[in-house]
Amino acid sequence: KKKPSDENESERSGQKECGNNKAKIQIQNKMYTSTIKNCPMRISFVLSSILFIPSAAEAFASSFAPVRSASSAIRPGQRSTNLNSLPTSLDTLTSGLASISRIQYGVTVSPNRVSLTGPAAFYLPKLKILYDVENSRACRSVRERITELDLAVDKVIPSAKNSRVMNGGLKGVEKPSIVPTLVAIVEGKEQKFQGEAQILGFLNEKFSNEKKLSKVKVVASSSNLESIDETESSVEIENAVTQIKEILSDLTKYLPGLLRPSRGTKVASTASFTLPNVPRPRNPLILYSYEGNQFCRLVREILTELDLPYELRSAGKGSFRREELSEVTGGSSQCPYLIDPNTGIRMPESKDIIQYLYDTYALWTPPIELLRLASDVVTPLLAPLYKLITPLQAGSYRENEFEYRSEIAEAKAEIFDEISTAPVVVYTYELSPFCTEATNLLDNIGVRYKKVSLGREWIPGLIANPAKRAALLEITGQSSLPNVFIGGTSIGGLYSGKPGIIPALEKGVFMDMVEDAKRSM
Repeated sequence: KKKPSDENESERSGQKECGNNKAKIQIQNKMYTSTIKNCPMRISFVLSSILFIPSAAEAFASSFAPVRSASSAIRPGQRSTNLNSLPTSLDTLTSGLASISRIQYGVTVSPNRVSLTGPAAFYLPKLKILYDVENSRACRSVRERITELDLAVDKVIPSAKNSRVMNGGLKGVEKPSIVPTLVAIVEGKEQKFQGEAQILGFLNEKFSNEKKLSKVKVVASSSNLESIDETESSVEIENAVTQIKEILSDLTKYLPGLLRPSRGTKVASTASFTLPNVPRPRNPLILYSYEGNQFCRLVREILTELDLPYELRSAGKGSFRREELSEVTGGSSQCPYLIDPNTGIRMPESKDIIQYLYDTYALWTPPIELLRLASDVVTPLLAPLYKLITPLQAGSYRENEFEYRSEIAEAKAEIFDEISTAPVVVYTYELSPFCTEATNLLDNIGVRYKKVSLGREWIPGLIANPAKRAALLEITGQSSLPNVFIGGTSIGGLYSGKPGIIPALEKGVFMDMVEDAKRSM
C-alpha cells in the first residue's frame, strides 16, 4: 500500500505538470496570434526587399556616372546630372570595344593616299557636304575612308529621320534621297554621289594611288607553261584571301552599332525641330576627329542627337593636321577637339565637349535611355505590387482601422498644405535615381521647387513616412516617386504620369504649366 504522503506528492506533481502544459499552450497561442497579426507586415517586408532589386540595380548603374571636370562651361542655373546622357565608364567601354572591332579601319592615314599638301592639291576635288548618321553602317564606312585618305569635309549634316534636313527644316539645303550622300566640287562643278558604294568609288578614284590586283596575261608557249600555272595559282590564292578579308570586314561593320545601340541614330527630344526656341548655331562647329577613336565617337553621337552641322577635319595617325592641331592647342594633338566659331569656345576632352553642347544647343540634358527603359518596362510590371505593399507598410493590417485611417487623413492634410504653398512640389526619395534625375533636371532648366523627402528609399527601415506615401497613392493613384505637383495637381514622375516631366518637356508644355501655377499662387 502507498503511504498517504506518497499519494499527496504524486497529486502535487500531476497538478504541476498540468499547469506547465497549460502555460505552454497559452504561449503557443500567443505566438500564433502574433504571427497571424504580423503576417501582412512580414509579407510586406519580403516583397519590399525583392522589389527593391530594380532600385538597387539603378543605384549600381549610378556608379558609372560621369564626373564633370572643372573646365566644363556651364550656364548659370545649370549643373550636371548623375545618370544623364553624358559619357560614363560604360559608354567609354562600349565605344572602345566598337573601335577595337574595326581597329584596321579609320585610324591611320594610308601611305597610298594622294598628297593634299603638294602642288596637285589645288586641282583635287573639294568635299562640300556629307549627309551622315553616326551609327549607320554605310556612313561609318565612308567616314573610315575619309580618315584613311586624310580628307576634310566642309559640312557634315546629321541626317537622321527626325532631323531638320530630312523634314525640310534647313533653309537652302536639299533633302537627300539616300544617306549617306556626298556633294563634292569636281573641276569647278558640283557633283553628287549617293550611297556607300558610289561614294567610296569616287574617293578611291580621286584620292588613292592603290591599284587593284589584276591578272597578268602571259603569252602561251612551251617554255612558259609552268610559269603561267604558277601565276594563275598565286592570283587565285590572293583573290581568295581578299574575298575572306572582305567578308570579315563586312561582318565587323555591324559590331559598332550593336555595341552602341540607340546612340547616334536619331535627334533627341531636347533638340527636336518640333520644339520652339531650341538654340541653333549660326555657323557650323569645327571638329578635329578620326573615325577609330572611341572618344571622338562619343562626341559625334551627340552631334547627331543634337542635330548640329559641323566641319570635319580628319586627324588620324600620320595626318598632317596633327601638326595643325598642335599649333591650335599649344602643343597637344589629342582628338577630339572642338572649336565653336559662334561662341569662341575651344576645348578638348569628350566629356567637357558633350556637356558644353548640351548646355549651349539643347533645352535640357536628358537622362540616359536606361531610365526610360526601366520606366517603360519594369515600372508597369511592378506597379500592382507597389500598390499592394504601400498600405501594408503604412499599417493597414492593424486591427484598429480607425487609427490607420486617422494617420492617412493627417498625411493627406499635410500634402494638401504642402502643394498649396509652392507652384512646384516634388516628393522624393534620397537614394532613387529617378528622383535625383527629376530634381537635377528641374535645376538644369531653372525651375524652382519645394522638395519633400519621404526617406532614403521605400523599403522598410529606409522609408521615413509610409503613411504619406499611402496618402499620395490615394490622392494621385501613384505610389512611386518622384511625384511632381504643379499648381496643386500631380503630373506624375520623370517619365510616367499625366504626363510626366520628360513627356511634358517634349510636348513643349512644361514651362507653360509652371508659369500658370506661379500666376495662380
